Amino acid sequence: MKKITITGAGLVGALQSIYLAKRGFDVSIYERRRDMRSNLISAGRSINLALSDRGFRGLDGVGVSEDIRKIGIPMHGRMIHDIKGDLSYQPYGKSGQSIYSVSRGGLNCRLMDLAEENGVKIHFNQVCTGVELDSATVIFNKDGMEKRVAADLLIGADGAFSEVRGALQKTNRFNYSQEYIDYGYKELTILPEQAINAKLEINALHIWPRGDFMMIALPNPDSSFTCTLFFPFEGEKSFASLDSREKVQQFFEEFFPDTISLIPHLLDEYHENPTSSMVIVKCYPWTYKDKVMLIGDSAHAVVPFYGQGMNCGFEDCSVFNELLDKNPNDWRKLLANYERSRKSNADAIAELALRNFVEMRDKVGDPKFLLQKKIEGVFSERHPDKWTTTYSMVTFSHIPYKEALTRGDEQEAIMQEIMKVPDIEGKWDSEEVEKMILGKL
Repeated sequence: MKKITITGAGLVGALQSIYLAKRGFDVSIYERRRDMRSNLISAGRSINLALSDRGFRGLDGVGVSEDIRKIGIPMHGRMIHDIKGDLSYQPYGKSGQSIYSVSRGGLNCRLMDLAEENGVKIHFNQVCTGVELDSATVIFNKDGMEKRVAADLLIGADGAFSEVRGALQKTNRFNYSQEYIDYGYKELTILPEQAINAKLEINALHIWPRGDFMMIALPNPDSSFTCTLFFPFEGEKSFASLDSREKVQQFFEEFFPDTISLIPHLLDEYHENPTSSMVIVKCYPWTYKDKVMLIGDSAHAVVPFYGQGMNCGFEDCSVFNELLDKNPNDWRKLLANYERSRKSNADAIAELALRNFVEMRDKVGDPKFLLQKKIEGVFSERHPDKWTTTYSMVTFSHIPYKEALTRGDEQEAIMQEIMKVPDIEGKWDSEEVEKMILGKL
């Protein structure tokens, strides 16, 4: 029986352990934090996640996707709040297509429970202090006691600042980059009473786009909403500039006036909650011989603006499982095929996520952009075999991210030409425009 060590009991590490345990492997997870199930914590991470088709496919492979749907909240589209408080709604996809707001902690706990039910051993409070790649050995420290753990395969699922990846970075010809974007985020809370009184639509992701910054809100099962302010660290309007309670109050009154009554503890939360950074991690190779592999954020951390970080990590697990069917005995070939399959797609979603930030904070309130999306939506409904929007390819399909990026760029080039047609506002739904798009395809 192959012995496998996984570092990190987060979402991706826990899911990967279940896939492997179900195949009969001897799987152990070592986690540096305490067991969150004893006192549910978010460990500084966003408490809400957007789960879409790729993530559900990963969960379906271990039989829990329907359980998670029951505790998640379907979001059928975006609810846009303009600066005057007026609302406009933009459906995400076709009728019946939704992304789900789920609790990070709740999902993580469910996956750890399922892992243990399948025989996975999870060890907590284990701090990794060293990695020996050739023997797939990890050195852990717990309460001053050192322990060496050897395995046949070591899987680094220990996040954007992975210790396993740190060891790989010291090997020859290993490429690595990390990039912090100039924006941070801070979480705030709309309480259930305020949300219900304001009749805040629960089956939507709410966005307050303000050009250079934005706030979003995702629903929770208790009818509260978790808000996230995405804001520059430095500048005239930035976290640095809001250095007093008075300035925070003035800022929200100016840019988010309809949220003042929704967030009763705004000033306290703003002061007490941390301002977190966002990092993009790229590296290659993701594997070492037949001994070590990276998965999830340890290989490809992305910014959260497409809601695909977790979904991409879960897709790593399902793709690896499929490749294991094809290469059950040749692990060196298996690992090589895995990294070759996933690397280009991980780079593509990193690019798409950055682009979607611009769309969410700026373009969703632009009438011309909204007209373009309306044209695309109608054309896609009439010709589903010829046109799928980039958002639908990423969120509601299993088309590889790289293909979604390429096809999306091709479609965007066509749409830029269409939007230059004289009087496009008056004839956007005409047979003439439809034929023009067909001709360009």
